[in-house]
Amino acid sequence: MIKVYTTTTCAYCHALMDWLESMGVEFEEVDATKYPDIAAVPVTEINGERIVGFDRPAIKRALKKLEKA
Repeated sequence: MIKVYTTTTCAYCHALMDWLESMGVEFEEVDATKYPDIAAVPVTEINGERIVGFDRPAIKRALKKLEKA
């Protein structure tokens, strides 16, 4: 399961979701304002690993790990 914690005003959040969609990656968008432990957005959670920011290399690595699992 892939979750992307976002806010409505975060341009990086929307860019990240567009990028994931362009690669055909399914994800669930989660309202970060409902989670006090999320201090910055976007946060991508892949198989329990949280990646802060639109960090393409880290997200790609996590996706590859997910494919192998």
